[in-house]
Amino acid sequence: MAADEATDGVRGRLQPVAAAAGTAVRGGVERLPDPAERVILPRTEHDRERRRIAALCAPFLVLATVAGLYPLSEMLRISVSEAKYVTEGFSLSAYRRLLTDPYLRASAANTLWFSLATTVVSLGVATATAHALEKYDLPFRGALVTLLSFPISLPGIVAAFMIIVLFGNSGLVTNLAAWFTGRSNLDLAIATSVGGLFVAYCYSMIPRALLLLRGSYAEVNERTEEAARSLGASPARTFYHVTLPQIKPGLIGAFILTVRTALAIFGTVLILRALRVWTYEIDYALSSGSGFDIQLASAMAAVWFAFVLGFTAVGLRYTSAEVGL
Repeated sequence: MAADEATDGVRGRLQPVAAAAGTAVRGGVERLPDPAERVILPRTEHDRERRRIAALCAPFLVLATVAGLYPLSEMLRISVSEAKYVTEGFSLSAYRRLLTDPYLRASAANTLWFSLATTVVSLGVATATAHALEKYDLPFRGALVTLLSFPISLPGIVAAFMIIVLFGNSGLVTNLAAWFTGRSNLDLAIATSVGGLFVAYCYSMIPRALLLLRGSYAEVNERTEEAARSLGASPARTFYHVTLPQIKPGLIGAFILTVRTALAIFGTVLILRALRVWTYEIDYALSSGSGFDIQLASAMAAVWFAFVLGFTAVGLRYTSAEVGL
């Protein structure tokens, strides 16, 4: 009984405090713009639905702000800073270096042509593989899909190590080729060449493109394909005139995804060191060998982000495919 009376006493003393706090909060909300006020204090069912949407999006918005917008804004400030270790003053010297340094321009060109080349090959292989998986009753189909999608889970460093194991000086493929041709292993090893890096890129990008294309193939109207074949169209003409237009959004989405993947690959480049690309240059600018040139690294990262964002925005104008894998 005494405990209940004490609890009631505490509750009675806290009620005026809670009421005052509620009044203050409500007064602050009422001073907000009308759309924000209606989200916090909904008046209609539509307002309550908007509040639910805002609540569901809030975690992502917080994450995007903390892990995205704030670091990007700091990166931009550093890239135009005159001082090296603090953001003071304003200078575009880092961006001028990107335009005038022939070495950095060559690295940018390497990044673009290599990304596009590996993307085209990856899309070709992924399209053929998706077609085979969806159109034919292949044996052990589940195991094949698992093996084909497995590289997605591997970091670039592991992919580079696998290329060395296969195509290095004592790699499996190198030894087999040397046995068949009678040539030296050193002459046939391509792991640390542009060819080995090309294979490593495709190894990482083909499964990503394959996932999108399999989804596109699942939505293909097979009756139109059957109608085309019954009218005498060959398999190649049926694919070009009937199937290809239906999977076009998936192809565009896969193209965007694979190009973004190629532009972002770092671990593989770091290990194989066959080609100087943009991500490698950013890492080098932050190393002790270049004197920790954080302004240049920030400028390169800003250019990389702007290019990827613009490329994705332009690509999404032509497709509704999901590219956020």
